[in-house]
Amino acid sequence: MSTNEGNPKILILATLSGGYRGADSTGQSHLEYPPNTYILPVMSAAIFRESFYLQAFERGFDGIIVMYSGTDSPYKGESERTAELINSTYQLMKKREIDVRRLKLAAICTVCVRPFLNEVNKMNELLAQIGPLKHSNFAAPPVQ
Repeated sequence: MSTNEGNPKILILATLSGGYRGADSTGQSHLEYPPNTYILPVMSAAIFRESFYLQAFERGFDGIIVMYSGTDSPYKGESERTAELINSTYQLMKKREIDVRRLKLAAICTVCVRPFLNEVNKMNELLAQIGPLKHSNFAAPPVQ
């Protein structure tokens, strides 16, 4: 359930080799993105288990974008492992009746300012349409 008084909260997991550099390039270009966006720089998105995403939703985030460098990742197997984790998280979200569109995997290059902004704005628009998460979505037992 969102605690941001009507504004959906968006978490961005931004890998240092992709999404975070895209966010940094956006800032260096003096472009703005919505203030309800929280960026967490990470080495690799593949280190986050499915439970992380569910707990992020449970703790107030309405949408999550995983921005990584895709197949250009410097870490062997990262893109495949990240995609596997997101796909298995979708299955857990469905069991809890959480709209899977709330979790997005996006390949963002180091200088991708427009794609970065596009992904954030698309998620913001989606969340405005579907509304905040309802607490009833977390009636299932906690994920370990």
